[in-house]
Amino acid sequence: MANIKSAEKANRQRIRRTARNRAQKGTMRKAVKEVRAAVQAAVSKDVKSTLPEAIKLIARAGRKGLIKRNTASRLVSRLTVAANSVTARK
Repeated sequence: MANIKSAEKANRQRIRRTARNRAQKGTMRKAVKEVRAAVQAAVSKDVKSTLPEAIKLIARAGRKGLIKRNTASRLVSRLTVAANSVTARK
């Protein structure tokens, strides 16, 4: 337990940041899962509606440092390729 005032403040900030990061990362993961489920089900209408939202959340996570930029880029690329394969089939 922190005894110094500045350490106590730093601890409160850490807790707030951790909560925010976990929420944003969880939202991003959920969006990615929705796109993958739509791709798996081969429903192009669902893919077209969920993909842009997932890309937006992934890009934000990459910019903010929640995930590495290359990881964000790779995720977007793989999701886009998968989505295009579903829309091309129809």
